[in-house]
Amino acid sequence: MSILRNYQPLHFITVKKENAYKLSVLANNSEGTLWLPNKLKNEQLSAQYYSDSLAIHLQNIWHQSQAIIFCLTVGAVVRLIAPLLKDKQNDPAIIVISPNFDSVISLAGGHQGKADKLTELIASELNTNGIITSASFAAHLPSVDTFGEIFGWHKGEGNWTSVSANITGGKQTFVRQTTGLKWWQNNLPDGHCFIFSEQIDSSKNSFDNTTEKEELPNDVFSVIDIGVEKNISCQNIPYVRWHPRVLWIGIGCERNTSFTLIESAVIEVLTKYNLACESIASLVTIDIKKDEVGILKLAQKWNLPLQTYCAEQLKDIHVPNPSTVVEKEVGTASVAEACAIKGASFSTFENNTTELIVSKQIIKSEDQKGAVTIAIAQSTLEYNPHQGQLYLIGTGPGNIEYLTNSAQMALREADVIIGYGLYIDLIKTLLRPEQIIESYSITQEKQRAQRAILLAQWGLKVAVISSGDCGIYGMAGLVLEILATENWDGKSPSVEVFSGITALQSLAAKIGSPLMHDFCAISLSDLLTPWEIIEKRIVAAASADFVTTIYNPRSKTRQEQIVKLQNIFLQYRNPNTPVAIARSIGRDDEQIILTTLGEMLNYSIDMLTTVMIGNNSTIRYKDLLITPRGYLSN
Repeated sequence: MSILRNYQPLHFITVKKENAYKLSVLANNSEGTLWLPNKLKNEQLSAQYYSDSLAIHLQNIWHQSQAIIFCLTVGAVVRLIAPLLKDKQNDPAIIVISPNFDSVISLAGGHQGKADKLTELIASELNTNGIITSASFAAHLPSVDTFGEIFGWHKGEGNWTSVSANITGGKQTFVRQTTGLKWWQNNLPDGHCFIFSEQIDSSKNSFDNTTEKEELPNDVFSVIDIGVEKNISCQNIPYVRWHPRVLWIGIGCERNTSFTLIESAVIEVLTKYNLACESIASLVTIDIKKDEVGILKLAQKWNLPLQTYCAEQLKDIHVPNPSTVVEKEVGTASVAEACAIKGASFSTFENNTTELIVSKQIIKSEDQKGAVTIAIAQSTLEYNPHQGQLYLIGTGPGNIEYLTNSAQMALREADVIIGYGLYIDLIKTLLRPEQIIESYSITQEKQRAQRAILLAQWGLKVAVISSGDCGIYGMAGLVLEILATENWDGKSPSVEVFSGITALQSLAAKIGSPLMHDFCAISLSDLLTPWEIIEKRIVAAASADFVTTIYNPRSKTRQEQIVKLQNIFLQYRNPNTPVAIARSIGRDDEQIILTTLGEMLNYSIDMLTTVMIGNNSTIRYKDLLITPRGYLSN
């Protein structure tokens, strides 16, 4: 499945017959819509047609588009879209594929419209060049107006244009982050322009009603505030605000309390404690209120989830203001406070802790029916509403040119990349500045898999990378095995496996055609498989005359297995049987040696080495190995 299907609706436009066929493949793969003028009607194409001018047609689809992808000249597209452009927040992404399909250009809506990201994905799908000109991309910095979206943060007020310009211009920007994950800070390039509040005297960086520019470091030109506060004062300097969703609003009310009173009560409490509604994670109440019209209407109007708990789940939660009256009525001594605390404890991920920051507030109104009780708890971990995804990716033998287009797209789409450090280094040129990179040692496979599953369950798109093919001695099996033991429903998080070119395939291509007949692969690592079983497999492969590829042939602590393998094969094959020994296939330090079964141990063999042993018919011809298929003998 194409990653582009995550972005809808997509509209593809061309006016030339010769480009329509190629563009139709891209539209079909992405489940987008190909639009053609009536004059190009063709029953063989899956397309829709417009009869008006293209300018009028664009007006009709403009506001219903996530992105519009043109296969036209840039000049023509500029003239077509100029009258329709309004603002970054609402305009669709505009992307141009050159008429000869040799480049994909991010023209407008690079950050907020996701044109830059889509350009990279489309370029990968077409195996061509992506052209991105945004300043943050050139500086390898996360775009300040979008980087919080992957965590489910809400964008607050501020002068986004000025702050973005200051950052991409290399001017110092002060970051005050009082809540939410700080992973985005970990991958900033050397020499970045951010100063974090933890780095300076806390008495100089508080944002209250008297904060002025002179209280910040002298060379600061703008401020990024990441927190729950509704109002800050930073009048003499451009600032922007992100709001992690960490506030859980516990609500109790009398039956049939009016929606107006419930909404005004929440607003009143938020205002009193200077808390931003954009930081709300969820409304929370007792299950007997799950049909309360006023609460349901508030959740719908504010586009918030509504979580409910039964009295049994709430009664043992320690609260500062329990009520015996409430306990007699509903079975728990607290509704609002207990619900807020329970909701904020939604996950143990990242050592999530909970604090009741607003104890229960009872609000009534003389002219409104009912009464409302509000309490607010804050979690240290933000609520992320996104559907998590796991991409299990084979990165091939090492060189990026061996990566499949679909694997490249998945790597660019992921929020998090998890893998062995060496393998991550080999794909770094494909990664985006806002991506979270988590590197592990070669023996930490289980930790990698568990971490990836946890992050995907929380709502991130996580790429787990393996060299070669992830399903052949890679991470795919372990991740799926762990999911199965956790009774995974097969849907959440979603899982997609992306194949890669294996060391076996890469080596075979380098040395001719050794795999033209039946073959097998055996790993000599006995870390997870007893040697007795491995030895049985070696005997079976040798006696059955399979061309045999050996993975993990020798390590610092495991020296004798390759010797035993050679002895077994010599019982069934001639010492002159051709053997290939390859190290770091497809990488800059690649080494390939052609030798024989009898001489193979005279050469260096380690964990980065792949050994291929021919069968009884394999021949060496110059610098190639050939295993006859049998065509010439028929």
